[in-house]
Amino acid sequence: MTALPADAHVHSEWSWDTGGHAHAPGRMALACERALAIGVPSIVFTEHVEYEQRWRSDVEDLMPHQRHLLDADGYVRPPAFDVNRYLAAVEECRARFPQLRILTGVELSEPHRHIAESHRLSAVVDRVNGSVHTLPTGGHDDRSEPNTMLRDTDPDEVVIRYLMEVVALAESAAAFATLTHIDYAARAWPADRGRFDARRFEGHFRAAMLALARSGRALELNTRRLEPWVPLWWAEEGGRAITFGRDAHEPSEVGAHFSAATAMAAAAGFAPGPEPHDFWTR
Repeated sequence: MTALPADAHVHSEWSWDTGGHAHAPGRMALACERALAIGVPSIVFTEHVEYEQRWRSDVEDLMPHQRHLLDADGYVRPPAFDVNRYLAAVEECRARFPQLRILTGVELSEPHRHIAESHRLSAVVDRVNGSVHTLPTGGHDDRSEPNTMLRDTDPDEVVIRYLMEVVALAESAAAFATLTHIDYAARAWPADRGRFDARRFEGHFRAAMLALARSGRALELNTRRLEPWVPLWWAEEGGRAITFGRDAHEPSEVGAHFSAATAMAAAAGFAPGPEPHDFWTR
């Protein structure tokens, strides 16, 4: 049986959308305990970093502990990331859990819009995950989450625009190692449209994967929506490296569905490296 890989996409109390320390005290340590309990040998705490000052959202799209961040004009305004206190917390966990390989990291939203900042972050942490969380909806700085856009925009258009933004990210000079959740826009696919069928957007997914493969970066196999076409299309488009991540915001989610994910990755030709936190490559 193949050993479980690192969970390379985990959030703790240091991510703004967990509610911070008041809502999620000790979550980093609990995630470490969970990893050890289920046999995950390494964990990367990739806390949210937002350099977008604001983006449009509806109150229904936010958890109760996030809603205080929504202003009267309908914009989310996230707090700044306290990198020094975060790094100190990681060091405490490393001392407490020496048998677990713990890496520092961030999940940086839209790094192609914040290239200089992405390079500064990459010099501070072990791993930068690059994500697309918002799309332009008007002027240069007017952006929305896909789930908010889906209320008044054709769902097909939202998915296509999302994948075009991924291409822009992949082709940029931003400093990030892994693209997360390439199917993020499908998470809120409207129920009245039936089950999301990636084959209808295959050309767009493949174009995004091809751009990422040409950049030499890795693709995340996100187990929140575990889909076998992700590693298969990625390999066919020339992708060489893959990571695994649950996008856990609760300690109980760490490493969820990793056995199935590693089987999918192996079937597409990916294999683990010598260290537990290494990318799987082909």
